[in-house]
Amino acid sequence: MNAMIMEGTRGDGTAARRYLALHFPFLPFDRLRIARPDLWTARPEGAPCAIVEPVRGAMHLAALDAAALELGLALGMTLADAHAREPDLVLFDADPHADQDWLERLCDGCARYTPIAALDPPAGLMLDITGCAHLWGGEAALTHEATHRLDRHGMEVRHALASTPEAAHALARFPIASAPHEEAALRRLPVEALRLEEESAVALRRAGLRTVGDLAARPAATLAARFGEEAVDALHRLLGLGQRPLAPRRPRPAIRVERRFPEPMASTAHALSVLSEMIAEAGERLAERGQGGRRFEAVFFRSDGLAFPLRVETSLPVRDAPAILRLIEEKVDGLSDPLDPGFGFDMLRLTVPRAEPMAPTQLALEGGEARREEGIAALIDRLSIRAGRMQIQRLHPRDSHIPEQAQLALPAMESSAPAPWPRQEASGDPPMRPLHLFDPPQPIDVIAEVPDGPPHRFRWRRALHEVTRYEGPERIAPEWWTAPGGAVAGESIGRTRDYYRVEDARGRRYWIFRYGLYGAEAARPGWYLHGLFA
Repeated sequence: MNAMIMEGTRGDGTAARRYLALHFPFLPFDRLRIARPDLWTARPEGAPCAIVEPVRGAMHLAALDAAALELGLALGMTLADAHAREPDLVLFDADPHADQDWLERLCDGCARYTPIAALDPPAGLMLDITGCAHLWGGEAALTHEATHRLDRHGMEVRHALASTPEAAHALARFPIASAPHEEAALRRLPVEALRLEEESAVALRRAGLRTVGDLAARPAATLAARFGEEAVDALHRLLGLGQRPLAPRRPRPAIRVERRFPEPMASTAHALSVLSEMIAEAGERLAERGQGGRRFEAVFFRSDGLAFPLRVETSLPVRDAPAILRLIEEKVDGLSDPLDPGFGFDMLRLTVPRAEPMAPTQLALEGGEARREEGIAALIDRLSIRAGRMQIQRLHPRDSHIPEQAQLALPAMESSAPAPWPRQEASGDPPMRPLHLFDPPQPIDVIAEVPDGPPHRFRWRRALHEVTRYEGPERIAPEWWTAPGGAVAGESIGRTRDYYRVEDARGRRYWIFRYGLYGAEAARPGWYLHGLFA
């Protein structure tokens, strides 16, 4: 139900506030379809789906998709009863934290429409669009843009416009017939729109009060005496007689610490000592947030108007003042132009523009593994400042079976916590993959007895190599879901590769492959050298 209400004014002539409610009735399923397509596509097409969670030792239905609702399944039903009605019900585990994170991401994206965007649980957002609609050509245009954008991303959304957050919330969740104005639409809503406890809603219906209009026609004192003050407060908020302020979701401002001096400081060493106190203060504020800084920016303002900015980054969140100060001193020592105080620094500013959660860590016995990780991170930070941010890199695994695409070399400063590499058990067999990999693979000339047989000799870098032993082929097919994946030699579509581990007459081992199936993918498949074994 989409309730589109015209803009209006209050009795005193001031513009009435306007709220746009966005409701996502199938939020968990939309999140799975977008974020986890591997799980979503594995289910039978068109099968009813449900989210289950444990409640008092039994599994209950926490969310249902449209197909499951059409079958008559209800929220809160036990899994045994649901399977009795629908044996083909597809189940997914509840993940409320992932749903909350997804809803927060949607809320952050709606900041393009208004600076006052708030979460509206469950599975909804509330936008205060007062004074913002004209920037989009009116309320209708803004609403169309917001819902159309969410629909393009795969989110099913219902919306409503009203003069109070409670009214917009209720109109977005309870479909009713069209009404001439907002008050008439609100009076047609069921009593469940008041968001009371289930027992209170049942008691109201037993008393013959089925709609909001039925409650509004009764004296407030009578309702409060029989059903409690909560029912009267909810009714007044829904009708605009009372209102709760929104709690907009806004990103926390970056931590900033400043020091201004009545007399300029002519000593760089003194300025750095003051900066250490500022770093300690910033660390305390980071600790209050449970965060650690990943980027620190210090600006030295000279009395003649010049400013010297310095920026350092860390590979892990930190708030240890001595460690951060050492990095800044490394930066100062490595400057091509020294930090000249001139007539003195009259202000220092320290900003932490990037901060991340920093959970407490449990040290191993004698601090072994934890101390080792901290030591490696500190070494990476110092080397990155001395040699350059792009010079120190770390390999990150990728989910690809194409050898040259199975890892990425990223700057160690910006990479997240390293993912664990699969460990191979020690055995007497030679390694399956070489230590050195060429990217791109290098073309070679190969002689084989038959076109699709193993190599007998090959020429690489003008040197001829006689193959004495070989092992293979190991066939690696291209990534069919991404056509360009696995292509070499400037081609746009990849082919099948047959890899051989070979050893020449001098005992050197190579990893070579034939690119393309003979006759099926290429008339004369090419050969490439991809790696060198130790």
